[in-house]
Amino acid sequence: MMIEYTDEKRFTQDQVHKLFDSVGWESAQYPDRIYRALMGSSTVISAWDGDRLAGLARVIDDGEMLAYMHWVLVNPDYQGLHVGSGLVSRVKERYADYMFLEVMPEESKNAPFYQRHGFNLMEDGRALQIVHAAS
Repeated sequence: MMIEYTDEKRFTQDQVHKLFDSVGWESAQYPDRIYRALMGSSTVISAWDGDRLAGLARVIDDGEMLAYMHWVLVNPDYQGLHVGSGLVSRVKERYADYMFLEVMPEESKNAPFYQRHGFNLMEDGRALQIVHAAS
């Protein structure tokens, strides 16, 4: 199997929905919003097995100093095949000139994955967020 990576936003809403659904993310319930969010994101790097969307990483940036990697997800059929590492490596390459590349894993159990890729836990940081009910 040969995984191909691209930063072209050539995925369809249906392909994105299937990917988010495959990992059981609650946001999969909002396929139209996810698709619009991806299309409006600074960078989306996607991983493909032929015409099947195997994974993606989404980054929001300010064009100069800060890039925030918000989503990294890999279809369970492709987990363990270094697809996530391939996505993160390409994001790191793309943002090598930025002062800050940040990620906030939704689950702390995923922190070691990012640490293996050179990310450090913030000394005294805590993630904070406001969640608005979806409409």
